[in-house]
Amino acid sequence: MSEYTIALAGNPNTGKTTIFNDLTGSSQHTGNWPGKTVARKEGVWRTDGDVFHIVDLPGAYSLSAFSAEEVIARDFIVEEGPDAVIVVVDATNLERNLYLALQILEMTPHVVLALNMMDAAKAQGLHIDMAALSDLLGVPVIPMAARAGKGMDALKAKVAQIARQGHAARAHPDQHFHPPIRYSEPIEQAIARVAQAIDACESLRDRYPIRWLALRLLQEDESCIARVSALPGTEAVLEQAREETGRLQKLYREDLDTLIAEERYTWINKLVNRVVQGRPQGPTLSDRVDAVVTHPIAGLFIFFGVMWVIFKLSTDVAAPMVNWIDSFVNGHFAHWITDLLTLAHLNGTWASSLIVDGLLAGVGGVLAFVPVLMFLYMGMAVMEDSGYMARAAFVMDRYMRKLGLQGKSFVPLVLGFGCNVPAIYATRTLENRSDRILTGLLVPFMSCGARLPVYVLIATIFFPVYATLAVLTMYILGIIMALLAGLLLRKTLFRKSEESALLIEVPAYRMPTVRNVWMEMWQRTRAFLEGAATIIMGVSLIIWLLMAIPVTGDGVFADTPVDDSAFAHLAGAISPLFEPLGFGNWENASALISGFIAKEVVVSTLAQVYHVPQPTAADVEDLGFFHQAAEAAVSLVQAIGDTIKSLPAIIGLHLSPPAQKGNPPALMTAIRQGFDESSGGHGALAALAFMVYVLLYSPCVATMAAQRQELGARWMWTSIAIQLALGWIAAFVVFQGGKLLLS
Repeated sequence: MSEYTIALAGNPNTGKTTIFNDLTGSSQHTGNWPGKTVARKEGVWRTDGDVFHIVDLPGAYSLSAFSAEEVIARDFIVEEGPDAVIVVVDATNLERNLYLALQILEMTPHVVLALNMMDAAKAQGLHIDMAALSDLLGVPVIPMAARAGKGMDALKAKVAQIARQGHAARAHPDQHFHPPIRYSEPIEQAIARVAQAIDACESLRDRYPIRWLALRLLQEDESCIARVSALPGTEAVLEQAREETGRLQKLYREDLDTLIAEERYTWINKLVNRVVQGRPQGPTLSDRVDAVVTHPIAGLFIFFGVMWVIFKLSTDVAAPMVNWIDSFVNGHFAHWITDLLTLAHLNGTWASSLIVDGLLAGVGGVLAFVPVLMFLYMGMAVMEDSGYMARAAFVMDRYMRKLGLQGKSFVPLVLGFGCNVPAIYATRTLENRSDRILTGLLVPFMSCGARLPVYVLIATIFFPVYATLAVLTMYILGIIMALLAGLLLRKTLFRKSEESALLIEVPAYRMPTVRNVWMEMWQRTRAFLEGAATIIMGVSLIIWLLMAIPVTGDGVFADTPVDDSAFAHLAGAISPLFEPLGFGNWENASALISGFIAKEVVVSTLAQVYHVPQPTAADVEDLGFFHQAAEAAVSLVQAIGDTIKSLPAIIGLHLSPPAQKGNPPALMTAIRQGFDESSGGHGALAALAFMVYVLLYSPCVATMAAQRQELGARWMWTSIAIQLALGWIAAFVVFQGGKLLLS
């Protein structure tokens, strides 16, 4: 068995992801490139007893090292030396796509050109001479329609052949290969002289492709110059490159990068004219649809309509499955674990409490996110695979620029209304790091679905007539605060960052494939589970430990009243901070502490600390394992049915009446009394301030974990500090300002 490395390269929207998914199937994983926040996707393809490691390089239009994606793709090909490179090219945009292919051919001769979307090219009346294209490029060309599965077998066979040849060539690397293009004679002479100097340098001779390195030094590539400078004995090479660059600039009186790009496009244009026959006539269907979809007014309403559907999918449609997972984990599964602990004579011990109340509660908290995440990611995958995502970014660009952001930033912000976690991960679609960080800092201001139960409970208790208006106000306030925070951050922490122009390709509309949508949805969900689960469970165990330790009273470890626990005393130590806000008692403070884990546990914490019993799914009648398993299976089928029935509710058509969930009147009374006491008789004002604080204070642990993973620890702590400060100030203004107005 031999192992090979294959790089998969191509422009965005060329079908590269479809080919990657077809090659690797479920044998793939996603991480980050070392030192980068750009996603790195790798997978394994096995054939004929050999293992091929497929590395999906970031989509890029060139390898000129102007963006993080371009640098990553270029460095991997040059530094890692894959055995073969698959360059995916859109047959309907051959001239533009071949620029990247030509640059890669200057780096390695072990290339297979996957000419994708041949079905679309034929539909446009284009005919491409495959044999001529292969001869002119000097590499095999495989015609494909990857979405329909056509051409994959031929591609696999040719890639395996080229990879084996490339692997064998590693024993005696030849860095003197010649790409198909020849530049004008003065440039070729300059390349030859610098290449001669490189060939004479022992530390460079076998390290990089000689012709490619000579060209990059002539173009004064800072990254390449720095790497060459760090090697011994390279002074003569750098001096020769400087002389040749100066000579060419005097001769042409033009920037060398621009000149070389022009010569490449001229060469590509001549090639395309030789191999392509036929030209598309008149506006395409995509053009006609775009006249409406990208319209400044109509396009805005269409975009909000699409995001509304995704928002409803991730909240209302996902709700039955979320409820089923919660009831199953905390009900039947917890009961089975308790039975096992009883058999082991551990039931009623601290170990039992640790497993059931700590570990199992943490697992349930993680799994409860999964349906929400999967629906959100499904919506995003459909938008991307259909080609609509690019249109949405274009429509919103003019509005987001007022915040110094680009149109793509609006998608993560809107997704934040469903769940902040996938919204943070959605910032990966932004090319500019400053845009990614700023958008990631603003996402937690969007009121996620987990905050909704808190709003509903408090609004129902204190503002029963205006409960809907009170809840809606929280959502609007979150948007306003995000706008203000964005403007403030752009003028302070991000004042030196350059405003990036939106350069985006608008692909033709395509029908999303089930395979692509599923793979994207699953890969992103798995990335969340792998990245956030450990942190969530760790914090859950810490909270359990604090609630298990008795500080006062007669309780023992893991069997003590909540108000005698270390958790209550910790909350009591923090509660004075909230006295100016009107809710400075330990009960409310403890609910806010638990809200760091997940905002939806604020309600259950309030019920627990206010000594109001709340029915839980763990109260399962002991009818035997098989009966309970059957009951769980029936409830799962019912949950799936409810999910399907809830789909028409997106457009306001309800096939079944929504389930009504009421909060215990005793809980409402206890909370009202608690707020009245802590606020000195201004319970409603304190409750409103509490809602504002829940909206604005630090996001849940899962969101913090996502911020750390995507933005880095520094920006995660910055986000926490900003939101704690803004939340406290806003709640203070609401409570103290309200008291002044009422006095």
